[in-house]
Amino acid sequence: MSGLWDDNQPIYWQLRERTIASILDGSLKEEAALPSVRQVAVDFQINPLTVSKAYQSLVDDGLVEKRRGVGMFVCAGARRQLLASEREKFLSEEWPKLVARLRQLGLDWKDLEARWPGREENE
Repeated sequence: MSGLWDDNQPIYWQLRERTIASILDGSLKEEAALPSVRQVAVDFQINPLTVSKAYQSLVDDGLVEKRRGVGMFVCAGARRQLLASEREKFLSEEWPKLVARLRQLGLDWKDLEARWPGREENE
């Protein structure tokens, strides 16, 4: 169980991020039900309040909705919303660091293109 969670971040936040990743990669579809709080708590051996806190943060961001008596569901448009915000986050936070590292190493676009994963498939 120790390898499952990163001690440097709250578990509820990591669970939230895993749910977001599942929406982004399509394994959790829009309008699909999220696993119940109780089931997630049992599966990961964590407190149900931790799961509730993760789910509530997704509700607060408009990615998940509560349906009284039925459960929690991924909102329509959640994937599109996440793609937009994650792309912006990448371009504003991660890309500048990556560009700086590329310059530091003296790499240019041709170097990257030659090693682009899947490049051979596109030719």
